[in-house]
Amino acid sequence: MFHANLPKSQSGDANQNKRPLPDDTAPRSFLLLQGPHGPFFDRLGRLLRASGANVWRCGFNAGDEYFWSDKPSFIRHDGSLNEWPEHLERILTEKKITDIVLYGDVRPVHAIARERAEELGLRIHVFEEGYLRPYWVSYERHGSNGNSKLMQIPLAEMRTALRDTRNEIRRPPAHWGDMRHHKFYGAFYHFLVLVANRSYRHYRSHRTISVMREFRLNLRRFLLAPAHNIATSLQWRRFRRAGWPYSLVLMQLEHDSNFLGHSPFESNADFVEKAVAEFARSAPRHHHLVFKAHPLEDGRARNRTAIRNAAIKNGVSERVHYLRGGKLATLLSQACSIVTVNSTAAQQALWRNLPVISLGRAIYNKPGLVSDQTLEQFFMQPDPPDPNAYRILRDYLLQTSQVPGGFYSERSRAHALRIVSDLILAPDDPYETLATGRFLVRQQITDMDN
Repeated sequence: MFHANLPKSQSGDANQNKRPLPDDTAPRSFLLLQGPHGPFFDRLGRLLRASGANVWRCGFNAGDEYFWSDKPSFIRHDGSLNEWPEHLERILTEKKITDIVLYGDVRPVHAIARERAEELGLRIHVFEEGYLRPYWVSYERHGSNGNSKLMQIPLAEMRTALRDTRNEIRRPPAHWGDMRHHKFYGAFYHFLVLVANRSYRHYRSHRTISVMREFRLNLRRFLLAPAHNIATSLQWRRFRRAGWPYSLVLMQLEHDSNFLGHSPFESNADFVEKAVAEFARSAPRHHHLVFKAHPLEDGRARNRTAIRNAAIKNGVSERVHYLRGGKLATLLSQACSIVTVNSTAAQQALWRNLPVISLGRAIYNKPGLVSDQTLEQFFMQPDPPDPNAYRILRDYLLQTSQVPGGFYSERSRAHALRIVSDLILAPDDPYETLATGRFLVRQQITDMDN
């Protein structure tokens, strides 16, 4: 059934006792699962191999396989999700895996691998979009977002661990083109799954829509991006000149793992209904509510319809608006307050000392940062954050898990890889490294990167 001829585990028990890691003098053996669309994991695998490690990649569809250049080290999983735990166990045993590398830790195949790795004491490396988006990526161990170690680290502990960084420069380039590349790779990846997936008959996306619809949505988003940008610019210009005070709602992708795995909502429509209803009940009558779409929004969640219906239902149609695009910094600069589930973009609001309320689990949900008011109280009179508290969190992130760069464009990918290749090979995770006084020097951005 499987592309690689891997022998079955002798025990056949996926719950066998935890086995110790191999001797530190032996070469490490990495298993990379699904990564960002595009060549990021392939380039990372080359660097790990160059360090002397053994590197394997397990793919679940034609898109995964296409973007892995070292075919002898590629392991095809062409079975169902139910067959994945047994196949994973055989890979771990046969290849003597010491480290598992993931992009996101909530999708089913990754959640299964993460749980098994914890049982066996294997190192788990998790990449995600940066907590300080848009020009950063996150590298953590064990888990990310609601599963991150950051959820258990109080601000006081962060303050104690911080180094003096007053003279350090940590500003990434203003333009790396990652969003355009992200849209292109997303469309191309799903095109491959659509037309070349014959060897993966049992593949089912962790998303709720079909591969054909996923491809069409990605292609449509990529092709219509210029038109959407123009329309949004005109819409925002009219709105800005109206002079209404407004609260800004940061929308997320409904299929995003952070939204699905770490929030109380089943859908964006549920979140929209709650936000609009509380706004209509509590906000000053001259205030407006602006929903800002995620940059990768493709229409599958029908957010515009949900917002319109909720506004009509609550009698505030003239005061509720939906912006498909636009510069987040510009929107934040004139907002009164910010409402979100757990969007990482909320940190840009905290940086500007704007009141923020988060209705889900997020790494910035700490006393002094987000409001602990009810949504009704927040719309009436929001409590602002403690600016000193956010500086502590931001500096802590910059000294630990945040890496300048990106997954998609060539320049941003190259810069991130220079740094994460050392982070992933380090004995401790970034938080442990800082806590023990060992600080991995980050390469600075130079004019050559711009």
